[in-house]
Amino acid sequence: MSSSPAAAPLPAPGAWRYCPQCAGPLALLTQDEDGGPKARLRCAACGFTHWNNPTPVLAAIVECADQGGRVLLARNAAWSGRMFALITGFMEAGETPEEGITREVAEETALTVDRLSLVGVYDFQRMNQVIIVYHALARGTVRLSPELVEYKLFEPADIRCWPSGTGHGVADWLRSRGIEPRFMEWPPKADAADTADTAGEAEPAPAPAPGAPRP
Repeated sequence: MSSSPAAAPLPAPGAWRYCPQCAGPLALLTQDEDGGPKARLRCAACGFTHWNNPTPVLAAIVECADQGGRVLLARNAAWSGRMFALITGFMEAGETPEEGITREVAEETALTVDRLSLVGVYDFQRMNQVIIVYHALARGTVRLSPELVEYKLFEPADIRCWPSGTGHGVADWLRSRGIEPRFMEWPPKADAADTADTAGEAEPAPAPAPGAPRP
């Protein structure tokens, strides 16, 4: 292991600072791995390595079977403007992706999922995430969780997709329905978000390090 930090980008804000094994400071150190020398956050005291593996995120294109097949998009309470997004969330330990997204839809909208089908798996490197997108055929009366403040039902052809992340999943689903997807700018312009209802997709924030408070 190198005794000095490697020439690599500094850790992002909110990155791990201390070793979860011995509480020593972490530093960007270079070590030989199977693919060659690699700089990662490591503990010089005990040898711990923070691998920084991408976080799996679940996303649902919620088609409301009892609302004419319109798609439910929701707005998070923390967002400015009036952007509407897919239902997304993290898996819990001990559940399958299908169980996880069914739970997320129920928790965030109170809808019951009748049927799930996998749309695809998409990388979202800006957030260090791998997004698993499902089409969820659901029904029931919408009751939003406290983290969501508003929802809208969109005809599939009216949805505009992010040009990354979940947007690629929505685009693939639209194409499977014979609809050519339309993409919006990334990130969206503030004036557009403030003056018009805009459909789009967004991802949840990355999971914090163990012991760190959730935002």
